[in-house]
Amino acid sequence: MAESVAMAKTRIHIDDLGQWVGREVATSDWLDITQERIDKFADAGGDHQWIHVDPERAARESPFGRTIAHGFLTLAVLSKLLGDSLEIAGKRMGINYGLNRLRFPSPVPSGARVRARFVLGALEPLEGGVQTTWNVTVEREGEAKPALVAEWVTRHHR
Repeated sequence: MAESVAMAKTRIHIDDLGQWVGREVATSDWLDITQERIDKFADAGGDHQWIHVDPERAARESPFGRTIAHGFLTLAVLSKLLGDSLEIAGKRMGINYGLNRLRFPSPVPSGARVRARFVLGALEPLEGGVQTTWNVTVEREGEAKPALVAEWVTRHHR
């Protein structure tokens, strides 16, 4: 496996986010999607479909030749990937507000590494804060097709 080089964390004040609309704000470090992570997600969500949790059967029967991560696991790590790559200074708290669009164009096999690119698609003022719409692409190392593309809405309160 390639050696990981940590990316610098981007720091932007909440009042300066408007300057970033339409631009890539951050790219996360690579994150290992291990079988252990997949199994824990299966336990948390109750989705134990063999394509995720049975490596022997997946090797025999899956078109991918091994287990794959749940699409929703790939989605669930977005908060970590954003938090590890971007600090919004001047905010008291942030919340997920939802998704406008979400697709999983390609699978994430166990043992793969993923990272996310965050483009600030829109910024709207809120009383006491802002609403951000992130155009997110989750890339799989060594793969041209993304694992996830989403329009993710978050809110940040001063």
